[in-house]
Amino acid sequence: MSHDENAGNESPSNFIRDIVRDDLESGRVGAPITRFPPEPNGYLHIGHAKSICLNFGLAREFGGRCNLRYDDTNPAREEQEYIDSIQQDVRWLGFDWGEHLYYASDYFEQLYEWAEHLIGEGLAYVDDLSAEEMREYRGTLTEPGKNSPHRDRSVEENLDLFRKMRSGTFKEGEKVLRAKIDMASGNINLRDPALYRIIHAPHPRTGDEWCIYPNYDFAHGQSDAIEGVTHSVCTLEFADHRPLYEWFIENLPVPAEPKQYEFSRLNLTHTVLSKRALVQLVDEGHVSGWDDPRMPTISGLRRRGYPAEAIREFCARVGVTKQDNVIEMALLEFCVRELLNARAPRRMAVLNPLKVVIENYPEGKTEELQAVNNPGDETAGTRAVPFSRELYIERDDFMEDPPKKFFRLAPGREVRLRYAFFVTCTDVIKNDAGDVVELRCTYDPETRGGNAPDGRKVKATIHWVSAEHAISAEIRQYEPLFNEEEPRIGGSLADALNPDSLKVLTDCQLEPSLADAEAGEPVQFERLGYFCLDRDSDGDNHIFNRVVALRDSWAKIKAKG
Repeated sequence: MSHDENAGNESPSNFIRDIVRDDLESGRVGAPITRFPPEPNGYLHIGHAKSICLNFGLAREFGGRCNLRYDDTNPAREEQEYIDSIQQDVRWLGFDWGEHLYYASDYFEQLYEWAEHLIGEGLAYVDDLSAEEMREYRGTLTEPGKNSPHRDRSVEENLDLFRKMRSGTFKEGEKVLRAKIDMASGNINLRDPALYRIIHAPHPRTGDEWCIYPNYDFAHGQSDAIEGVTHSVCTLEFADHRPLYEWFIENLPVPAEPKQYEFSRLNLTHTVLSKRALVQLVDEGHVSGWDDPRMPTISGLRRRGYPAEAIREFCARVGVTKQDNVIEMALLEFCVRELLNARAPRRMAVLNPLKVVIENYPEGKTEELQAVNNPGDETAGTRAVPFSRELYIERDDFMEDPPKKFFRLAPGREVRLRYAFFVTCTDVIKNDAGDVVELRCTYDPETRGGNAPDGRKVKATIHWVSAEHAISAEIRQYEPLFNEEEPRIGGSLADALNPDSLKVLTDCQLEPSLADAEAGEPVQFERLGYFCLDRDSDGDNHIFNRVVALRDSWAKIKAKG
C-alpha cells in the first residue's frame, strides 16, 4: 500500500489491535485487510477521522492493506461532490488506498445473484407490506413480532416477483425483499430484515440499470467477503447487527469469512456529528457550507488550519475502546496547539489598531529590524520587519488610567516594542467623543533590538506593525457552534446554535510578510493565537481564520455555561 511514510503516529495498544496481532500469530490471517466504507451522501467529519486512522493504521502497522469502499446503495442521496471530497480528505489525513478503491455498486450483480440464492434456499421472500405495516409487525423489545401474511410464498412465486421488481414492474414501496429468519428473535435485526427496496432514481455510477438496491446490512458484509476483508471494524451501534452479518456469511456461498468488530464512536463536546444534523446546518444556511471552519468536518477543520498530523495525534490520544464517552474539545485544540507551537512561524499582527506616532523618530525614515521566526526552532532563522515613525499597537495594550497590575503602555510609562526599541507615551489624542484615537510617544534609539545598554528594565513587551508598511486584513474568530456541552438536537436546530460562533474583525493591520502567506498554512500572530489564510482571500483582500487561541479557552466557556 502506498502512503506517506511520515503520516500517522505509533499505534497505541487497543483491543482491536490486539485481536489483529493474535490473528496473525495464530495464522488465522496472513495479513490484515481492513476497509473504510463511507456513504457518499455527505462530507467526512472528525468521527470518521478516528475510523480512518484506525483502519488504515492497522493495515499499515501489520503489513496489510486498507480498502476505500463507497457504500453507494442509495442513489437518491449520493453525489459525485461527496465522492471526490471523501478521497481528498483521506489523502489529506495522510493515507492512501493505492489501487484498492471499490464501490458497493461494483457488486450489484453478484449481490442480486446471492439474493436469488437465498430465495432458492427458502431464506428470503418478497413482501407486500408497507414500511409502516412492517414496523407494526416487527414487534418491540419486549414483544415478539408476527409473520407477514406473504412470508410463505413459494420459491417460484418469490423469484418471479423479485425479477419483476428488478425489471421495474412495481412502484417504490410496493414490494420489498426480506430475509426469512425469526420474527420472534430477541434481536430485532433478525426479524426478517429487508434486503432490497425499490428506488426509481438514477445511480451516479450505474445510471438507470437498476431500480432495486440492496440495504446496508445485505451489501456490507458481502462486499467485505468479496474483497477478502479480514477485520471489518465498525462502531458500537452495529454490534446488534453482527448476528445478521454472520447469518449472511453462513448462508451464502461467499469467497471469504470476514469478522466484524465494534468500537465506540467519537463524541465531542459542543459538537454534533450526526450527518442528518450536519446536512441541516448546511441546507438551512446556518453555516457557509460543508467546509465552514466552524463545522466538525475534515474539510472544515482543514480550512480552519488544523494540521492533519494534529488530528491523527488526537485520534491516537482518544484511543479505541468499547465504552461510549464524550471527549472534551479542549483535547483536540491541545493537539493542534502543541504541534503549531513547535512548527508555526511567528508574525506580528494588530487586530484592534491604535495609532502611535513616535515624535522623535525621523520623518520619512524606515529601518529593518530582525525578528525571530520561531524561538523554539533555531533553524527557522529570522526575518526583517520594517520600523517607521508611525505604528499600530493593540488598543488593549494601552490604558489611560491603568489599574495597579496593568503593566503595558500608559501615559508616562515606558515599554518595550518587540524586536525594536523602548518607547514612552507622552501624549494622548482624543476625538470629539472623548475616544482615544492616537498616542504620541518618544523612543530611545540606544535600545535598538529591545535592550537598554544601561541595564534598565521594563515590565511589558508589546507587539506592533509599521503603519506605512502594514497590510489590511479581515480576521475571522471562531467559538463553539453550539452553546451546550452536549447539544440536544430536536425541533429547531437554530435554537441550539451559538449566535456568537463567528466574529469578524475588519481593518486589522498585519506585518507585510503576511502578504505572501499561503492558504491553509498556519502562523502564530504573536501574543494573539494561531491563524491561517482563508481560501476566500483574493489579491489584496486578505482573510485569516483563527485556528486556535494561544491558551485553552474552554475552561472559560464551561464556566460561562
